[in-house]
Amino acid sequence: MRRPSHWCVRFADDGREYTRQTVVETMPYVEEPLPEHETREIRTEVRHLEVTAEEAGQRLDNFVSKRLGDVPRSRVYRVIRKGEVRVNGRRAGPETRLKAQDLIRLPPVRVLPPRDPGRPAPELLARIQAAVIYEDRKLLVLDKPAGIAVHGGSGVSSGVIEALRALRPQESLELVHRLDRDTSGCLLVARDRATLRTLHALLREDGFEKRYLALLRGRWELGEKRIDVPLRTDTRVGGERTVRAAASGKPSTSHFRPVQFFGRTATLVEVTLDTGRTHQIRVHATHAGHPVAGDDKYGDAAFNDSLRALGLTRMFLHASSLGFTWPQSGEPFSVNAPLPPELGGVLERLATEPRAPKGANSPRRAAPRRAR
Repeated sequence: MRRPSHWCVRFADDGREYTRQTVVETMPYVEEPLPEHETREIRTEVRHLEVTAEEAGQRLDNFVSKRLGDVPRSRVYRVIRKGEVRVNGRRAGPETRLKAQDLIRLPPVRVLPPRDPGRPAPELLARIQAAVIYEDRKLLVLDKPAGIAVHGGSGVSSGVIEALRALRPQESLELVHRLDRDTSGCLLVARDRATLRTLHALLREDGFEKRYLALLRGRWELGEKRIDVPLRTDTRVGGERTVRAAASGKPSTSHFRPVQFFGRTATLVEVTLDTGRTHQIRVHATHAGHPVAGDDKYGDAAFNDSLRALGLTRMFLHASSLGFTWPQSGEPFSVNAPLPPELGGVLERLATEPRAPKGANSPRRAAPRRAR
């Protein structure tokens, strides 16, 4: 099924369109055990995991800690140093940097049973149900709404995948890739493990073409620009994950192409990715001097305020299309999601704004102009 487009972006050269710690008190005469549900632990099974392209470059201790959940960090280091964790069948130190396709063995450990997060809210279930724009026996494609995480964690109890699993309890659904919480657009979900492995292999081999639409600050004067700037994705500022451009980072490449100019106020661009690092488009755009509109983390506050006055209530970044070729059959697959109405409306108001909003690069009128 497809939704009608609310805003179309036409390329001048090819006619294509985009259409979306605990204290325990004891007494000598009393010993009260903790309730059973607080002391009972379960023993996990041995797990064998393959490092994905997105996880490449992580330290082994961080990778293991994430997989073991609430297991204390001291226990993580202990199982690694005892050789119970193996990388490609061999012992490895906690500081080992992992590569894509490395095979990791996680030993059985004792952990607290997982807490039941409860069923996702009915409102979330309804939004995710409505977001499915295509499905076949292998895949689901969603036009993910902005503001919804792809999975629970970091203060979020449920995301897209938890909602889908609640809606389809008989299926084994897994995310093929990720989108930032504030990014909307095309999101793939595999309906079986074989499909997941196939698509992860394509991602590692650059077999995916992913396109995004972004509104950037100012007039983009760089033409079609390849930005090849390594990114560090393991830094934290005030406890919050922050990505930054750094020579010691992971290789990261983005291609920017201007689609439509709005005077010197803003430029709508199409972005394709050779790599898929966290926050890649947002950091590369800021590195080029043209931050993404509505980006409160890496963007320009004055520019964001000016577009908020035009109705922008979110980050202007949308995964507009993706495509690949099934390796078994050679059959091409592609899907696109229309620009959401709230973003299309901002473009319309920019196009008719009688003067450049306060905070823009120039006080001149923001007249739209197609890229040549």
